[in-house]
Amino acid sequence: MLISLVTNGQPANVDHPEPIVPWWSFTKTVLAATALTLVRDGLVELDQPLHDQPFTLRQLLRHEAGLADYGSLAEYHAAVRNHEAAWSADDMLERLDASRLRYPPGNGWGYSNVGYLFVARLIERVTGLTLQDAVSSRVLVPLGVSGARFATRREDLLGKVHGVADHYDPGWVYHGLLVGPLAQAALLLDRLLAGELLPTALLKDMQTVRTLGGPIANRPWVTPGYGLGVMQGPIANGLIFCGHTGGGPGSVIAVYRCNDNAASACCAVFANGADEGAVEAEVVRQLMGAV
Repeated sequence: MLISLVTNGQPANVDHPEPIVPWWSFTKTVLAATALTLVRDGLVELDQPLHDQPFTLRQLLRHEAGLADYGSLAEYHAAVRNHEAAWSADDMLERLDASRLRYPPGNGWGYSNVGYLFVARLIERVTGLTLQDAVSSRVLVPLGVSGARFATRREDLLGKVHGVADHYDPGWVYHGLLVGPLAQAALLLDRLLAGELLPTALLKDMQTVRTLGGPIANRPWVTPGYGLGVMQGPIANGLIFCGHTGGGPGSVIAVYRCNDNAASACCAVFANGADEGAVEAEVVRQLMGAV
């Protein structure tokens, strides 16, 4: 298990050299931050339907757009297990019948990687840049984050990234898969939630959540919720954690920040395997000792 901690804006424990790890669904937090810089700059509206679509950017970012998820396809899981090359995005969308909304936008909630594929496409369309260049120029560089990049081919992972199943094709992560040092993920979230990128109103929007129910077995949440690219909610002692957990073939990651009056801390934990509860529990242990 790898652990990186930031307390009051300063990294507390960084191993050198750091292994490069997949950020899995923490990538969604970075994409959400990038999209919100477009809102900040007046290039996109948060609550207006997107071009030729019935849902808004806010609904996409909060998984309220009515979209299905390719994780529901048995053939997707079989193809990943068999080390097949990723389908094209259009092929995946056709197999999923993605144009058929599963509920009216805003009237339900369903975790959807497809929604974040649309967010990634929106970022590229509005900026006229590749996703890598847009994320770098709008989030990574302004927040002083280094060493993070998108993996797009098997060759970008094999022998270079820790904790990924052999021969995994990152193309299966249709919204894009960021990889980088664990400490840089913690630093990114800490600086983002400290207000170093977005104005106060947008940061508040980001952390305004849809509550998703009660406690989750074997995980620390009491009343989990989802905001704009972040998972957020209280744990048993009342502290509010904000960040994201994710996993893929071979490993899991959890990156969270909490504030307790004058103190703040952010922790990123990475482990081989598939136990999301274990990495979240370690985040809780580390943060409770830091604030």
